[in-house]
Amino acid sequence: MIDAPRVGEPLVIRTALPAEAEDVAALMVRARSTYYPDGMPDADADWPARWREAIERPGSRVLCAVRDGRLIGVASFRTPEGAPAETVKLFQFHVDPGHWRTGVGTALHTACMERWRADGRRTAVLEVHVGNRRAQAFYAALGWTPDQDVPADPGDHHLVLRRTVAVE
Repeated sequence: MIDAPRVGEPLVIRTALPAEAEDVAALMVRARSTYYPDGMPDADADWPARWREAIERPGSRVLCAVRDGRLIGVASFRTPEGAPAETVKLFQFHVDPGHWRTGVGTALHTACMERWRADGRRTAVLEVHVGNRRAQAFYAALGWTPDQDVPADPGDHHLVLRRTVAVE
């Protein structure tokens, strides 16, 4: 008898738990390390503590993508300080490099958009590293465009992107 190949569990997107902060931080470091050629800034930061704070912060939301019991994607967002309540900023968005181009990022982005619509958000913004062409292409394919209201800073290493969130 030949066993059929094991079909993986479906992708589940849910709210991250404080106990997962270390796994979230490790995923973020793996993903970010791919586009910082000279090493990731703040490499020695206490990333698990920062993620635990983000997960527990009132008004903040951290979604995670899980398949086969493993965390493979994460998105963190909230209203930035001083911004209108209908604006949301996507502070972190990472997919484990071993799962790039498998639909995880698109599914996680869709979950973010659904949450933003449910929360009455009208505008979303994010910053993407200028050297991260893969991420820029991903965001462009999902309708993100350069924010014309934010002038480029030659010393900055990030582009500001904006997207309209259609409220249903």
